[in-house]
Amino acid sequence: MKLMAKGLILSLLVATGLMAAESAAPAAAATEANHVRVFTSDNADGKITPKTIQEAFEKAGFMVEANNDMLAPFKRDFNTTYHDVYNLMVLWKKDTVLALAEKYPDIGLFSPMSMSIYTKKGEKTISVSSLTAAAMGKMMDIPADNEALVALEKSIEDALKAAMPNGKFEVMPYTMKAPAGPLVTRKTFELSDDDWESAKDDLEMAFDGELAPNGFVSPAFVDLNYDLDEHEKEWYTFYDVYSICKIKVIYTVSQKHPEAGAFAPCSMYLYMKPGEKTVHMAFPSVHKWISALNIEDQESIDALMDAESKFEAILAKITKK
Repeated sequence: MKLMAKGLILSLLVATGLMAAESAAPAAAATEANHVRVFTSDNADGKITPKTIQEAFEKAGFMVEANNDMLAPFKRDFNTTYHDVYNLMVLWKKDTVLALAEKYPDIGLFSPMSMSIYTKKGEKTISVSSLTAAAMGKMMDIPADNEALVALEKSIEDALKAAMPNGKFEVMPYTMKAPAGPLVTRKTFELSDDDWESAKDDLEMAFDGELAPNGFVSPAFVDLNYDLDEHEKEWYTFYDVYSICKIKVIYTVSQKHPEAGAFAPCSMYLYMKPGEKTVHMAFPSVHKWISALNIEDQESIDALMDAESKFEAILAKITKK
C-alpha cells in the first residue's frame, strides 16, 4: 500500500459552528422540520411499482444506479418480512453534480442518494422516502437555499408526482432529535509517491475485499470524475463513490422506520484534487439516522452502532497495509 494514514477524524462536514449550534440547542433541533419525508399514494390497483417509479425518475433526468428488491434477501437471511414491497433505489443527477462539485467537494455524500419504495403488509398504498434539500445541504456544507440544491429537491418532487399523481407528503409521527455524535465520518491519507493510480487501486481492492466478510454489500459504484471529465472539468484527479449497505441494519430499522431507506445505502466518497497528494474519504454516520428518524428502540440503535464500528474498523485495517 502506497498510502500512509494521516489519522481518523470524526467530524461534521458542515459549516463552522453548525455542530455546536445543534448540540447546544437540542430544543431547537426538535422543532426543525423533518429531514426525511415520505410521499404516499393509494395503489389499490397495483399499477404503481418500483419499476414505474424508477421510470419516472429516469424521465426526469436522474441516473438510477440500482433499484433492488430487498424482500428476497430479507426472507433469506431473516425468514420474516414486514412489507409487501420494499425496494432500495440509488440515484443521482448529473446536472446537480456539475453545478456543485467544484465548490462543494462533499457532493459525493449524496451522489448517489438513496430512497426506499415500500408497501406495508396488507396495505393498498405505496410510499417513497427521500431527504430534503436542508438535510443534504447541512451534511454537505451547502446552503439549503442554494439554487442547484433547491432545483434537485423540486426535481424529486416532480418525479414523485409524475409517478404517483394522487400522492401526497405524509405528516410524520415524530420530530427530529439532536444528534448524539458527528453526522459524518472522515478519513484522509497522504500519498507516499506520485503513483496515485496504483495507490488508489490498492486501497479500493483492499476495501472491496473487506465488505462481504463484515456483512456489507455495495450495490452501486459511481465515477463522478468521469462525468466531470466529459464536461472538461478538471476539479479532481479522481472522485469515486461507493454505495454501501448492511442488510441486517436496514432490515432491523425498516421494521419501525421503512423510510430509513432515505439513508440506505449510504454513499462513501474517495477523491483527490490536482496538485495535491491528500486523498479524502467520507461517509454519513449512523447518528444522522438516529437523529432524523428519532429512533428509540435499542435493537435498531445497536444494529446501527455495530455497523458504524465495523465500517470504521475496515478503514483502519486497509490503511495499515
